[in-house]
Amino acid sequence: MSYRAADSLRSVTLDDVRGAQKMLSGVARVTAMEGSRHLSQLVGAPVHLKCENLQRTGSFKLRGAYVRIAGLLPEERAAGVVAASAGNHAQGVALASSLLGVHATVFMPKGAPLPKISATRDYGAEVRLHGQVVDETLAAAQEYAAATGAVFIHPFDHPDVIAGQGTVGLEILEQCPEVRTIVVGMGGGGLAAGVAVAAKALRPDVRIVGVQAEGAACYPPSLAAGRPMSLLNPATMADGIKVGRPGAVPFGIVDELVDEVRTVSEDQLSAALLLCLERAKLVVEPAGASPVAALLAAPDAFEGPVVAVLSGGNVDPVLMQRVLRHGMAAQGRYLAVRLRLTDRPGALATLLGVLSAVDANVLDVSHVRTDPRLGLTEAEVELHLETEGPVHCAEVGRALRDAGYTVMS
Repeated sequence: MSYRAADSLRSVTLDDVRGAQKMLSGVARVTAMEGSRHLSQLVGAPVHLKCENLQRTGSFKLRGAYVRIAGLLPEERAAGVVAASAGNHAQGVALASSLLGVHATVFMPKGAPLPKISATRDYGAEVRLHGQVVDETLAAAQEYAAATGAVFIHPFDHPDVIAGQGTVGLEILEQCPEVRTIVVGMGGGGLAAGVAVAAKALRPDVRIVGVQAEGAACYPPSLAAGRPMSLLNPATMADGIKVGRPGAVPFGIVDELVDEVRTVSEDQLSAALLLCLERAKLVVEPAGASPVAALLAAPDAFEGPVVAVLSGGNVDPVLMQRVLRHGMAAQGRYLAVRLRLTDRPGALATLLGVLSAVDANVLDVSHVRTDPRLGLTEAEVELHLETEGPVHCAEVGRALRDAGYTVMS
């Protein structure tokens, strides 16, 4: 299954996806489908999680990359392949190329997380660091392709790639034949397009819902305009769906087959990632958690049974720490307060006793004694607290005020 430049805008069919599934046999894992009791109770219908975060390389990207590279002509393979990515696509191309015996050069931004750079190298690719943002990295990879003859492997804008991603849709129908709604995260649209092709061909009644981060939602204005439109400065923690312009090939499919595109906030993404970790015991990156974020944001909007595709689990540990804290704050389980107290021996112990009485867990304490706003005998204390939720936060605030403390925030 190989497409030349002349038919690069050719649509993708069910036969293409089935061909990709045969090609991926023994290469990509048939990932697990896990039920979620918490989400099922929230939605009022069965909710299942399609765990592509447990795929080889940690995301669905291996599927499309392998099918694209396997479809190259012998002379194209000999010239090698090149890709640009900050993480998931890089690792998918690296492993696919290694399995197929093709030399891969992967351009990554200089600020890419070290674990992702290391993993891409370990999968066998030559890594070149270039640029501070993915757009600069992409330009460098395309220049390299033009200069060397290496085949550029686009992360989403090619029929072979979309057919490979569509195998996720076939697996969903096999694992959950009664599914009524499939929810999938969207950046450039390759995964959503592939899943839609497979699902709609076999089950036209299945509803396909795409999910984008609010700060990188290129599809809603593009669908309204009837053509791919560019965002000037896409911004989101979910780097896996941080794309400023839909791909031409997936856009046509999404426009025809995807029933709805929703957006989610950063707070909702954080809360979803935290839920996946705590309730499902799954490590999921923000982009992979976007379908769960959509379910949390509007549980009544989805007819069940629902399958939410967890597209990836490659999250930098430093980002994970920040996102989890952000998610706890979004759920009212992390509270930061500043207050003034008399600067005397035992004052902090008394304050901590008030917090202990209401079961607030103190994570961090800092003092300010030299601010000109403070009186001679005053000190300002900032505390970071772990709480049980919004009701508990309100209880903590009341306890502090009842004890005579002036709460600044």
